Amino acid sequence: MTDSAMIQLSVEAGIATMTLNRPEKRNAFTDDMRTQLIETLEKVARDEEIRALIVTGAGKGFCAGGDVAGMERRMQAPTGDLAFAGWRRQQRVHHAVTLLHSMPKPTIAAVNGAAAGLGADLALSCDFVLASNAASFTWSYIKRGLIPDGGGLYLLPRRVGLSRAKSLIFSGRRVEADEALSMGIADLVTSQELLLQDAHQWASEMSQGSPVALALGKTLLNRTFESDAEEVLMQGSQAQAVCYTSAQHHESVRDFLRQQAERKGAAA
Repeated sequence: MTDSAMIQLSVEAGIATMTLNRPEKRNAFTDDMRTQLIETLEKVARDEEIRALIVTGAGKGFCAGGDVAGMERRMQAPTGDLAFAGWRRQQRVHHAVTLLHSMPKPTIAAVNGAAAGLGADLALSCDFVLASNAASFTWSYIKRGLIPDGGGLYLLPRRVGLSRAKSLIFSGRRVEADEALSMGIADLVTSQELLLQDAHQWASEMSQGSPVALALGKTLLNRTFESDAEEVLMQGSQAQAVCYTSAQHHESVRDFLRQQAERKGAAA
């Protein structure tokens, strides 16, 4: 882990912690930081020694969203280039969010402070959201004349319902940790001091199972709301066929039968 990186990565006991590292700017994203995020997520996804990923922020904030100074510089681009440059940048944003949302292993956002705009979207791109009591969430895009572009339009309604998502996005209001928990934005709230410890324990618990079953199950669950029952059953049967061939399935069946035999022998 290098201190100069805007995205830091450390691994302990198979659990990776990815830290957004621009604390002086509340971890607001620049183009270079977005590139580092993509590279780090790709690395985590392909590393078979990593079983789960925690995402957190350095300093007092989780992520302030996009860097407003960068927005001002981009506005100076020639009119004929502005839209296409924005489109290309959006492709990078969408790639990063998709990498996190579809990560083939459990992910936890350990939200240590304010998560605003893209930062709030990034938290919801994880499977689980663990908030410290100092955390807050705001889909503040409307205050910059923008709409959520990091997955919030898709992810927030699935967490809080359509009407409530509209209210949060249209107003851009701030939601503190306890309200976030009651609304379903956060799954758990803990103290600031225990945030990473609790995240690590939770990640460990969620990643004990077969990596094959976790990856396939997560992929199907991510599509559940867009699929009908027949499609889920069909895709589930195909995924189960893959699980039948996995080393973890074979080992667990043999272990179960061996333990049963040992119990019968002891009882005889």
